[in-house]
Formats: sequence, C-alpha cells, structure tokens
Amino acid sequence: MPFISCKRLYFLTMLLFLSLTLLLAACSTEDTQGQSAEQGAQEWEPDKPVEYIAPANPGGGWDTLARTTAQVLETTGLASQPLPVVNKPGGGGAVGWSYMAGFEGDPHKLFVTSPPIILVPLNGNSEYDHTDFTPIARLITDYMIVGVKEDSEYETFDDLLEALENNPQDVSIAGGSAPGSMDHIAIAGAVNAAGLPAKEINYVPFSGGGEAITSLLGGHVDVVITGVGESTQHIDAGEMRVLAVSAPERLPHLPDTPTISESGFDYTFDLWRGVMAPKDMPDEAVTYYENLFAEMQDTPEWEEARDQLGWTDAYLTSEEFEAFLDEQSALFEDILAEIGMTE
Repeated sequence: MPFISCKRLYFLTMLLFLSLTLLLAACSTEDTQGQSAEQGAQEWEPDKPVEYIAPANPGGGWDTLARTTAQVLETTGLASQPLPVVNKPGGGGAVGWSYMAGFEGDPHKLFVTSPPIILVPLNGNSEYDHTDFTPIARLITDYMIVGVKEDSEYETFDDLLEALENNPQDVSIAGGSAPGSMDHIAIAGAVNAAGLPAKEINYVPFSGGGEAITSLLGGHVDVVITGVGESTQHIDAGEMRVLAVSAPERLPHLPDTPTISESGFDYTFDLWRGVMAPKDMPDEAVTYYENLFAEMQDTPEWEEARDQLGWTDAYLTSEEFEAFLDEQSALFEDILAEIGMTE
C-alpha cells in the first residue's frame, strides 16, 4: 500500500468535502427552481374578468351551459374573477370562433363548445376548426329530443317517420345549428337509420336552440330537434311534447318518452359539451381552468343545476378532450359522407 502523507490526505479530504458541498448546493438550487416553477403554475389565476363566449343567441344550449357554469363558479366562490357571458351568434358558431381566434395566447378568454366546432368546418362554413383553439375540459353529455307543439298532429315518432316517408318537404324541422351541423346531423342520422332518404328532409336552420324552439312554439315549423337541456323548461310548462330522445335508454326525467331506437332501429346521438380557449393559452392557465371546472362538478350547486337540465357529467381533462375531439372529427367526417352531405 503506497504511503500518503498527512498533508496530502488532508488536501484530498478537503477537496472531496468541497465537491460534495457544491453538488448538494446545485441539487438544492435545482429543487428550489423546480418547486418555484411548479408553485407558479399552481398559483396562476386570472387578474381580471374572464370573457366567456357563447357563440349563439341567448336561450340555446351553448348559452345555457355558459350561464349555468358561470353562475355556479361565481356563487360557490371557486372562480377568483367574474365570468361575464357574451353572446356572439352567427354562422352556426363560426362568428364566435372567428372572434376568439383574434385573442391567441390570451388567458382571459373562454368559450363553450359542442359538435359544431367540428361539423361546421367539415362542411366548409368556417375557416377555424377545433385544432385552432386550446381544449380546456369536456363537461357534460346531453341528448337530442325530437319535439313538437303540445297540439301537434304527430303523436309518436313513428307518425313523424310516416309523414317524412310520404312527403318529406311538407314537414319543416327546425334546428339551432347550420345545415350539415349538429342538429341537422342528429335528425338526418335518425331518418337515415330508419331507411329513409336523409337528404330530402326539410331542415330549417336557426342561430341557436332557443330560436328554433321559439319558431316551433310560434307555429312557424312543425318539429324541432334540440338538446334536452335547452328544452326542459318548455316541456315542463306543457308547451312542447317530446316524440323521442336520442339516448341509448329512457331518461330518468323523461320516463314516458321513448328512445329513437324503440322505433325499431339502432340509433343514438350523444351531444357532448365543453369549454375551449384561444390557441396557445399558457400551460399554467390551462391547468387553472381545467382544475376549476373539475372542482365545480363536486359542488351541490352544480349537481342541482345539472339534474334540472338533464345533463350527465362527462368530464375530460384538456389532454383527454383534445384526443376526443380528434376522434370525433374522424367519426363525423364518415357520418357526413354516409348520409350524402359531403363527397
């Protein structure tokens, strides 16, 4: 064993001690920076009111979702800032999306969304699609109802199908979305599943479900296809009768209303709704909002509102919602081609 002098041993010991000290200091600095970054992401919150866009007129499904969620978030104290709802109707949602596209990276803008964010662009009626925005969270799923005025000649969904088979142009069907979009696809898909030519139905588009229902109640159209949530108050008031729902089974709050499938063919239509934001929203803002909406779903106030409107919780995180939207885009493209609305 070679001889090491005391002086050399002391020098080596001090060198080792200094190296360990520097290493520990570097690790400590890295951990502190990591914790600070993590805390910064967790602690971000809006510092002014968040403009909350419903890209349709008041009274429809988008408007109902925006106002309901804003009210719950504010009354429960979960939101640190108000979420004033602003309606931007037109183009089946395209006007609202065009407006939101001008706020890239802005963490103080949100908008509610549903299948038209995919369907309208697929039909060539919007230059913006779901990939031009930041998914925040999917919140609920809803189903479509086929409704008529309480004194309508159509007593059942089969009555309506018979009328459509005899002369489809004599039956006007109102919907709160553009041709080839959500409401149109919902009724066209049902008609197609029944073996009738979906391209021949007389679909009358409106800027939102509220307008479509008003048109029905005013006697201007024969039938309305719309979401359960936006029609509940009119059903409860006895102004509308529901011929069928697009759910896989009868709904608890509409136990006497048959599903479309009960007419003898397999057909459902799931109407999901969620929240999106401008493109390139900062990650810490996305985290804040997706957590905010997740916390909202655990409140009694949300549960009460959800049940009154006939909604079903269907929460997805930002990342999960993005993957879901891509899947829906591929699915809707196939459906549009199947019923002859695209080449």
